[in-house]
Amino acid sequence: MAAIDPPPISQAAWDERYHRRAFVVMMVMFILAPAVVYPVFLMKALCFALFACAFNLLIGFGGLLSFGHAMFLGMAGYICAHAAKVWGFPPELAILAGTAFSTALGFVAGLIAIRRQGIYFAMITLALAQMIFFYCLQAPFTGGEDGIQSVPRGKLLGFLDLHNVHVLYYTVLAIFTGGFLLIYRIIHSPFGQVLKAIRENEPRAISLGYKTERYKLVAFVASAALTGLAGATKAIVFQLASITDVQWQMSGEVVLMTLLGGMGTVFGPVAGAFAIISMEYYLAELGAWFTIAQGIIFVVCVLAFRRGILGEFEAWLRNRK
Repeated sequence: MAAIDPPPISQAAWDERYHRRAFVVMMVMFILAPAVVYPVFLMKALCFALFACAFNLLIGFGGLLSFGHAMFLGMAGYICAHAAKVWGFPPELAILAGTAFSTALGFVAGLIAIRRQGIYFAMITLALAQMIFFYCLQAPFTGGEDGIQSVPRGKLLGFLDLHNVHVLYYTVLAIFTGGFLLIYRIIHSPFGQVLKAIRENEPRAISLGYKTERYKLVAFVASAALTGLAGATKAIVFQLASITDVQWQMSGEVVLMTLLGGMGTVFGPVAGAFAIISMEYYLAELGAWFTIAQGIIFVVCVLAFRRGILGEFEAWLRNRK
């Protein structure tokens, strides 16, 4: 009797199975990583991974390229640091304050920018970010070029001492995991499907009756809020809120992280963030040659991984199924 071939697995089922397994592998690696890798390096990478995932929600699934996302990262850091150091907020409330401010800032910026598309949208977000940068440089509470230093970490929920590096690491990991799962839920919800439809063909989405500007505004605000969560957490980790996080170079850096890892993929921005932070950490000894080495690596990655590192890997797995 001839063997009966199993029915082909659908793309949606394959994606769900792949995402579930990849998430388990990622979490096991992150949980065990402090045993072999410097925890502070991991915390920095996790903060930027959340930043890149939030940015990917906007560009990878909404098709909106923002050149001003650094304003949400930096302003959340300033508000969190000021709330913890000057107002005496506990760390959880300080992080929430920074996240809430970025959410409100994202709503205002989104109302202004979302009415334009393409390069005009990108230029408006860049202009708004430059205005925020100038404000942060001049405002007394930000400390100018010195930033806000010696931010107290305090005790999370009153009993988890964040001065312990391992307690702090697993707190950052919990924040990253919560943000990551929220993004995953958004992109696999009916809202996320509409967002992908707008990315693919906005006129057709409008013809189907969707208020596309409302969907794009909600995506922009959600991305700003999660970026703010990353910025506020980073301020607690490094006990510092600096002008570097508000500069336009930071907005360019998150674009590189997303493209390098795989734009529009679930795990690509995480891989991209870890790749960029690892290059900055391990190639710093090269001094002035670091920029050249980083440029060569980018060129090789763009030529060899046109869909990003994880994008190419996922395409290879799909072809083998």
